[in-house]
Amino acid sequence: SHVSDIVGPEGVVYAVEFSHRSGRDLVNMAKKRPNIVPIIEDARHPAKYRMIVGMVDCVFADVAQPDQARIVAINSHYFLKNEGHFVISIKANCIDSTVPAEAVFAREVKKLQEENFKPSEQLTLEPYERDHAIVVGGYRMPKKK
Repeated sequence: SHVSDIVGPEGVVYAVEFSHRSGRDLVNMAKKRPNIVPIIEDARHPAKYRMIVGMVDCVFADVAQPDQARIVAINSHYFLKNEGHFVISIKANCIDSTVPAEAVFAREVKKLQEENFKPSEQLTLEPYERDHAIVVGGYRMPKKK
């Protein structure tokens, strides 16, 4: 609902949720918020919902999966406009609990960079959430001259 408020009545939020229980909550919320398009599907397979989603200005991902950088990349390749933006919430323990969180964050940022993302800021969520970081930036940004 926060993203729905941010984009306002002129914007559209394509919300992908895999869990049926959370999906039911999403569908009920979307009934009250006409700018949310609920999609009950696995974000690992954007081809399954490509006919519903148009090109977007920003991809926001909070998926808590070991392959979350890949999930963001594949969805961005399908839907994110050139020079669009991304926000990813990285939960280190969901990716690799055997190494320090900072090492996980650095590895995930490197994966994003390899997929044409240009991170501009990274913040940890301490003290509110342990071993979490938010990374924001641009996608397919123009080369500097």
